[in-house]
Amino acid sequence: MSDLCDELLLAAYREGDSRAFETLLVRYRGPIFNFLLRSARDRGRAEELYQDVWMKVIERCDDFRGDAKFATWLYTIARNLCIDHQRKMKFRGHASLDAPQPQSARPVGERVASFAPSTEELASGGLVRERIAHAVEELPDEQREVFLLRQLQGFAFREIAGVVGAPVNTVKSRMRYALEHLQHALSDLKEPHEL
Repeated sequence: MSDLCDELLLAAYREGDSRAFETLLVRYRGPIFNFLLRSARDRGRAEELYQDVWMKVIERCDDFRGDAKFATWLYTIARNLCIDHQRKMKFRGHASLDAPQPQSARPVGERVASFAPSTEELASGGLVRERIAHAVEELPDEQREVFLLRQLQGFAFREIAGVVGAPVNTVKSRMRYALEHLQHALSDLKEPHEL
């Protein structure tokens, strides 16, 4: 089963082979969950969205016609669920009581250091990874989803265009803006050049 392509696995599932569905679940468990986690920014909500994605796959498996790759179809479902979630959150007037609260919320005065740590200090403390993750989270939604699909999932621009429903050139522009934003946000991490 594991050497069958996604489209054949979905076809086998439609014919009643539950092992085919399990193979798809295993194949996409990490990539889809990571995409949802980075979009929702909350582990509990990402887990709920993950379940919703696979429920939609079950409900709509007969709608898949093979016009696009299964992965493109799957990520489109995940993306649409994330957009729906974000819309719901915008209409909420307060933070969710279920949402985790920051463990290390510090006063602004403590967050603004008078001397920036060196790149070596940041790397040794794991702060570089946190800074990068935070910078990615701060990207506008359209840029973040393109960046994540390209960098983490390895999608081609054409595939991303299919997922987000935008022309390829628009996707490329969003990626360029995302990279420029990240470069600016993380510019202080560069080692000074010796003259």
